[in-house]
Amino acid sequence: MSRQRSAVSLLVAFSFIVLAVTGVLAFILPFSIRIVGLHALIGFGFVGLIAFHVFNNFRQLSGYLRSRVVWGTLVATLILVAVFLWQPAPVRKVLRLSGNLGPALDRFEVTPEGMRYQYVPDPRYRMDLNVRKGTAFEASNPPDFAIWLENASHYHIKTLHAPQSPTSASAALPYWDYKRRGWEEAKREAEASGEAIEEALEYDALAGATQNSSFDPADYILPDEAEESLPYRLLIEIDQSDDDQASLVYGVDIDNAYPSAYQLLDLVGHPVRQEDDAEGKEEWALYYVDETFDSALKLIDSTLLTIERGGGESRDTSE
Repeated sequence: MSRQRSAVSLLVAFSFIVLAVTGVLAFILPFSIRIVGLHALIGFGFVGLIAFHVFNNFRQLSGYLRSRVVWGTLVATLILVAVFLWQPAPVRKVLRLSGNLGPALDRFEVTPEGMRYQYVPDPRYRMDLNVRKGTAFEASNPPDFAIWLENASHYHIKTLHAPQSPTSASAALPYWDYKRRGWEEAKREAEASGEAIEEALEYDALAGATQNSSFDPADYILPDEAEESLPYRLLIEIDQSDDDQASLVYGVDIDNAYPSAYQLLDLVGHPVRQEDDAEGKEEWALYYVDETFDSALKLIDSTLLTIERGGGESRDTSE
């Protein structure tokens, strides 16, 4: 019996360590079904081990029921559970530090009608992007496709959907790749120097108090205060690798003025490599699409963006 108790106690201890480690990883890392699955399955086993532990030590544990400490800790635990479920502002700020956005954060699929992208970072925010296919679109050989958000100053703030093969996509979708790499480089420089990302991007201090100042996607999607909502842009870049034509970029400006939004994306242009800047950094610009484009223009018939914002308290989603 003593060996059984020791084995159960050790299993409880080791399982708790695994739960603690996977819980921390699930919080700080992007969603991973492996980590969350391991955490959940070990959790189920942990519940069973606790039941064995209680059974093996029922006599000793039953004595605690007569102690006020037990009831005090139970009440404290219930209060913590209630607070964490309620999620007041301090708790929401902590949760915003998480890198885990959930398994159902977004979904991209090729449909008989074209392509569809859904983004649901919070129960009070749903984005639905429907791309209606054109005559040159082939579902069996779909084009490379990227979706991202920019602030009003045209700085990249979040990639929503990236191609399955980023290596090949860097050539197929050069404008998105250029924006993404610029953001990541500035973020690395900011983390190394300890400065804000706005400073790393040489953000105009005079514009810091304007609608262009934030690089946190949550400030745009579900701001803490409705009157402080910031406009932002959604862009897509699409390219068919075998059509010998440049990729095309479509975009739309978004704000939070209304609970619902229904907007069609406009053709913005096609990317063209520019001369490097004075520091030797790569530069790209969007140019008007002329008559030399043919099949590339037929990949998309239309793109409808739908955004539904729920009522109640504003947010809390992190990017």
